[in-house]
Amino acid sequence: MQFVTVSKEFNDAEAQMKRARLEAAGFHVVIMNEASSIWMGTAIATGGILLQVPEVEAADAREFLGAPVK
Repeated sequence: MQFVTVSKEFNDAEAQMKRARLEAAGFHVVIMNEASSIWMGTAIATGGILLQVPEVEAADAREFLGAPVK
């Protein structure tokens, strides 16, 4: 099964909130690269937290995330 990214976050709390919303809606979510942007004095190291779902769920998950939070 191939997973694709539906959201990239730099804030752990935001990533976890989106993950919880997706799982509550029945999507099969995995988190990859559990690193976010980090200020290191004079430089920023970025990686981002990737929320991924199976490819067959990707379009629906992106649409779901675009919907306003109720």
